Amino acid sequence: MSDPKDRDEELEAANDIGPPDGEDELQSDIVREAARIAELTAEIAQLKERYLRAAAETENVRKRAEREKNDAAQFAFQRFARDLLSVVDNFSRALDAIKPEARAGLPPAVAAVVEGIEATQREMMAIFERHGIKRIDAKGQRFNANLHQAIAEMPSAEFPAGTVVDVAQTGYTVGERLLRPAMVMVSSGPAAGDRQAPGANVDTSI
Repeated sequence: MSDPKDRDEELEAANDIGPPDGEDELQSDIVREAARIAELTAEIAQLKERYLRAAAETENVRKRAEREKNDAAQFAFQRFARDLLSVVDNFSRALDAIKPEARAGLPPAVAAVVEGIEATQREMMAIFERHGIKRIDAKGQRFNANLHQAIAEMPSAEFPAGTVVDVAQTGYTVGERLLRPAMVMVSSGPAAGDRQAPGANVDTSI
């Protein structure tokens, strides 16, 4: 039978034995790989952030270029349309100059020319309508500085103060934008002689 003292010495010897050869090196490799993975993960996150920023900037540049392109095209169209308005004005002035009684007595050839002018004017207005160009109906409307340009102020018993009395030149809009303001005359209210004196309509009889 073995001596208990010998068994205690054997147990102490077994406890003093360290991990097998190579285990420390394996643990070190695991720690290094974990650190490397963490480093690569942080680098990937950084690169992803840079990519997202670059993509967002590229999209902003694309949108800005598209907007500038549309604005340039819209500006060119507006300038062209504004030039055509003078042609429409001339048609209107020519037709307004012919009084109904004078037109009734026109020779057939001249009357045909007038009808041709009217047809051309109608066609131009139809083209304007298709492209979103609309007349500003100003007469009788409240003066609006965004659509109207006042060229005169005149007393009027018919229209209250601040109302458009007459239109000297028709205005137009294109889409939501002002193409040309309407040149208007604005009422200043009834003339002094047209205003009733206070109490004029009061019945003072007993």
